[in-house]
Formats: sequence, C-alpha cells, structure tokens
Amino acid sequence: MSSRRPERGSLPRSWTTWFLGHGVGEGFLRLAMRRGDPIARLLADASLNADPFDEYERVRAAGPVKRTKLMSGTVSHAVASEVLRSPTFGVGGGHGELPPFTRRVLSKVMDPDAMGPMDPPSLLAVDPPAHGRYRRLVSREFTARSVTALEQRITEIAEGLLDEMARGGASQWDVVEAYASRLPVVVIADLLGVPERWQADILVWGNDAAMLLEPLLGWRNYRTAEKAVRRLNVWFDQHIENLRRDPGTDLLSRLATTSDEERLDQHELRALGLLVLGAGFETTVNLIGNGVVQLDRHRDQLELLREKPELWPNAVEEVLRHDSPVQMTLRSAYDDVEVQGQALTKGEPVVVFLGGANRDPAVFTDPQVFDVARENASDHLAFSSGAHYCLGAGLARLEGTIALRTLFERYPDLQVSGPTERRATRVLRGYEHVPVAV
Repeated sequence: MSSRRPERGSLPRSWTTWFLGHGVGEGFLRLAMRRGDPIARLLADASLNADPFDEYERVRAAGPVKRTKLMSGTVSHAVASEVLRSPTFGVGGGHGELPPFTRRVLSKVMDPDAMGPMDPPSLLAVDPPAHGRYRRLVSREFTARSVTALEQRITEIAEGLLDEMARGGASQWDVVEAYASRLPVVVIADLLGVPERWQADILVWGNDAAMLLEPLLGWRNYRTAEKAVRRLNVWFDQHIENLRRDPGTDLLSRLATTSDEERLDQHELRALGLLVLGAGFETTVNLIGNGVVQLDRHRDQLELLREKPELWPNAVEEVLRHDSPVQMTLRSAYDDVEVQGQALTKGEPVVVFLGGANRDPAVFTDPQVFDVARENASDHLAFSSGAHYCLGAGLARLEGTIALRTLFERYPDLQVSGPTERRATRVLRGYEHVPVAV
C-alpha cells in the first residue's frame, strides 16, 4: 500500500477541526444536560448507552416535538417520518447541529485526507441534487434482485465462520469478535474488491473510523478515528488506482472504470468506499449482536423460531425495531415549517430519535415487548426514510437473517455466558463483546 500521505495530520489543524466539530457542541450539550435538557442528555450522557428507553418516554410525554434552547427532538413515529421524508429538511452538510458560520469555518480548516463518512461528498452529508446523482450510480448494486443473488455467498461465509470455530474446539467465545464482525467485513470486501490480505486491517481501521459517525467525540477518540480514516483514505486511493488498471466484477471496479457522464471523481469514489465500509459494516454488526442478546433474553421467542423458521426475516425486523442499531439521526429545517401541528423555524436542528420512534405506542402495540411474530414490525424507521433511506437496507436484512438463523440452527443451545459490554457510542447501538457458550 502507498504511504504518500502521513497517517497523522498537523496537530493544530486536527485540534481545530475537533474543537469546531465536536468540542464546542459537547461543551454546550453538557451545560444543557446539567440544566435538565432531555435532548442534551440523550445525546451526551454515556450512562444511557445501556438503556435510553425510559428517557425516550420522558421526551414522548412532552409532546410530538420537544423544543429546547439548543435544538429540538422527537420520538414520535409520525413526526420522524415527516421530517425524514420532507424536502424542507436536510442533513446540513453533515454537521447540521452546528451554526452555519461554524460549519463554514470547519469546511475551510478540515484536512481533505481526514474526511470521514459524515463529511461531504459522503451520501450521509449531501442533499439532492448531488445526493440523487451518487445514489443513482450505486443503487443498481442494491436492488432486490442483486441482493438476493448474494444469499448463497452470505450463507457460505456464515457457515465457514462457524466451521472455523467448531474446528477450534472452543465451547465459549465472543460472538461479536468471532462472528458478527467478521461476516459483514467479508461481504463488504466482496462489494469493494478488497483483497483477503487487507481484510483484517480494514476491519480495525473501519471500526475506529466509524466513531466519526458520532456527533460528540472526546479529543483522544477523535485522534484515534482521524488516524484510522487517514489510513483508509490512503488505502482507498491506492486500491482505486489498482482497480482501474485491473478491474474486477465488484461495485468499486465498475464505478472506477465507468464512462458514464455522471461518473465519480477520485474524491467521490473514496467517500463512497468509506461509506459502504462504515455504514454497511457497523449497522450489520450491531444488528447481529443485538439479535443474539435479545433472543437469549427471550427464549420463548427463540423456541417459536424453531417451530416456525419462516419467521426469521420478521424476527430481524423486530430486532431492528426493538433494539435499533442506529438510534438517532439529525436534520436541519431549511425553512419555517409546521410538522404535525408543531411550528419549527428555519435553521433549527431536529434530532430524530429512531430508537424512540420505533417504540411509539401509536404505531406498535405493547412496543416494549419483543415479539418476533409482530405483524407490523417492518414499519420501523431503523433504516431512516425518504431520500436518505439506507441504500443497503436489503443487504443488512439478508445478512442479519442468515447470520442469526445459521448461528442458532448450528447451536440451538447457545446462550450468553457472561457480562456483555455495550459500545461507548450513542448514535450506534451495539455490543463490543458478547460472550456465549455452546
């Protein structure tokens, strides 16, 4: 791999980027949290990582939209759906929680080689029409037919990982480390044409870089994530050059060699690779890990799945609803607007708590109950909605279904055997470690 750029940028520039993008916001949120702001608490209080759901209900009790001095928030399914689908709201260049002036300064000081999945031109950070252009070029790889064609390959990967663990003879292992994290890495590697020799490094770098999906990072974690994203950007630049010389049949090869007049430039290709890696990997790892824990806690539901294996796809929908891998997203109002009777002003940031909307009793009967046979489980917003609906939702669903079904069919007596460890993130909800015994 080429090392044309340093892994660490200028310390003053890095600190300024962190301060503008994370430090200032964290300071304001912590001050608001001490004053009793529930939206600030949901964004900044690490003690809620294990269980934010009681706090969601306090926000719900305040009405469809809870407005505070800093920003607004909602756990209403109806409000969330409207905000996510309305062209009056957008992602604000990836940092919609910041004032416009701060965003402009941040865009000028940020090092292009340290830009992550929340920075333009990532799909997560741009609105139409640019968003539509990127999405059109990529969407054909994620059609229902394309995803279904991957079923056999994903099954082979899942069975191969379980065979590997069986050969090791261990009766106890960490299901996140040994299975949930490794399966989606191989799938994503296939999509991006990543050689097998690089997959272990990509796993480590991608896991660290995914912290940039969080709106608030401490300085130390930011430096770790920045170093990882620099390494990934260097690697992707070299990888794209290699694919142009010797293309494969993967998504990135096709995009790198297309003669389409809307073809992506080097910076856009790199951003796409980072997004597919970060968003595709993290969501699926969390989905599988959360599913294992929920099924362990609800053995009656696992027994129902043994009796009715046709319910596995719906069980994955219920995991997505009940324990959403992505708990929140943010939109900015681009004009004065009324949503479900609530007046919002131009420039107002609105936090959409997906995990709270997915437990809205107006939509889901007994929303706190985990029910793999729930008829409307798929009405969740775990993959967002509207223009920014997750491009890889179908793939994540298929990976989750195959991974969980294959695991519990191979090991029907599998159970969590020790304390689990939640990830220290608020946007992404999943497990760092889940020890299991078979």
